[in-house]
Amino acid sequence: MTTLAVLSLLIWLYLLTAHGRFWQSAPELPAGRAAAAPAVAVVVPARDEAAHIAASLGSLLDQEYAGPLRIILVDDASSDGTGTIARGLADPRLTVLDGRPRPAGWSGKLWAIAQGLAEANDAELVLLSDADIVHGRGHLTALVAEAERRDLDLVSEMVALNCESPAEHALVPAFVFFFQLLYPFAWVNDPLRATAAAAGGTVLIRRRALERIGGIAVVRGALIDDVALATLLKRDGNRCWLGLTTDVRSARPYPRLAALWHMIARSAYTQLRYSPALLAGTIAGLLLLYAAPPAGVIAWLAAPGGAAAAAAGVAGLTGWALMTVSFLPMLRLYRLSPLRAPSLPLIALLYAAMTADSARRHYAGRTVSWRGRAAERV
Repeated sequence: MTTLAVLSLLIWLYLLTAHGRFWQSAPELPAGRAAAAPAVAVVVPARDEAAHIAASLGSLLDQEYAGPLRIILVDDASSDGTGTIARGLADPRLTVLDGRPRPAGWSGKLWAIAQGLAEANDAELVLLSDADIVHGRGHLTALVAEAERRDLDLVSEMVALNCESPAEHALVPAFVFFFQLLYPFAWVNDPLRATAAAAGGTVLIRRRALERIGGIAVVRGALIDDVALATLLKRDGNRCWLGLTTDVRSARPYPRLAALWHMIARSAYTQLRYSPALLAGTIAGLLLLYAAPPAGVIAWLAAPGGAAAAAAGVAGLTGWALMTVSFLPMLRLYRLSPLRAPSLPLIALLYAAMTADSARRHYAGRTVSWRGRAAERV
C-alpha cells in the first residue's frame, strides 16, 4: 500500500506541474470581431431533437455575424417532428434537408454531416453544431475572429453541459475534467505537439483544410468523430484550437444516473479501440490515480503504529489533497460547492465501472448508437 500511495503521489505531482495545465478551466475565446467576415455555413445533424431544435436553431439565426451566414439542418429520419419544427421557423437563411438512406460504413451522424457539407459547398468556413446546442449571440463572431487572427484551421469548444440534476452535479464536471486530463488543451493548441482533440458540440473548420485530408468521409465510421477529425487535421499540419466556453450550452438533460451511464458507457470502449489490454490498463490507472491515495489514508488509520503505514498515510493524504485542489477550478466553472472536490475518488470509481460496462456491452453485441440509430463497427 505504501508503494502504491507514493507512486500515485508522484504521478499527481507530475500531472499538476508538467501535464499541460489540464486542471485549469481555460482557455476561453476572447470576444471580438474579425477583420474579415467570410461566408459561414452551419451544419446541424439532427435525429429526434424536437425538444431542443427550436432553441438551437433560433440561437444560430440570432447570431450577430457580419458576414454571409447559412444554416443547414439535416433531418435523419426523425420520428418526432424535428424537421417540421425547423421548417416552421421560416427563415431564408435556414435550409432543412431530409436525410438520405445511410450507406454502409457511415455512422448516422457523420452521414448527416456529409449531406450538409455537400449542400454548403460555397462556404469558406463550416461550423458543425449539435442539435441540442444553444449559442450566445456573439459566439460565431468570436469563433471566426479567433480563426482569422491566429490563422487556425479548426476552432472547437467544450460547451457548458447541462448540470442541474444530482446525477449531473456528481458526474458532469468530472467528465470535462477527465477529458482535459486525456487531451490537455494547452497541448492540443500547441502546433509542435501531436496531441489533438475537438469537442463535437461546436467545431469551426476551414473548408480547404477539410478537403486536403479527404473530406468528412475520412472519418465516416468513427464513433468518436470529433477527436478523429482533429487528429487527422493536425497530423496534416493544420493549426487547431480547443477551449472551454460558458457562452454556449448544451440543452440536453441527464436527469438520472442511468442516462449519464449510458452516455459514457456507449463509447468508452470505442475510445480504447476495443482493446482488452487498454481496458485493463485504464482501469488499473484509474485505481492507482484515484483509489490508492484514500486507500493509503485508510491503511494508516487502521494501523497507525508502523512506519510503513505512516508513509502510506502521508503520501495518500498528500495525493488526495493534490487531486482535490486540481478539481476545484472545474467545480467553480459549474458553480458547485468546493466541498464536492474530495469525492473525486468515488466519482473516478464510477467512471471505471462505466468503462468496464462499455466493454461488457461490446462483447454482448450491443452496438453504439447515435440518437437511437445503431452504428456499424468498421
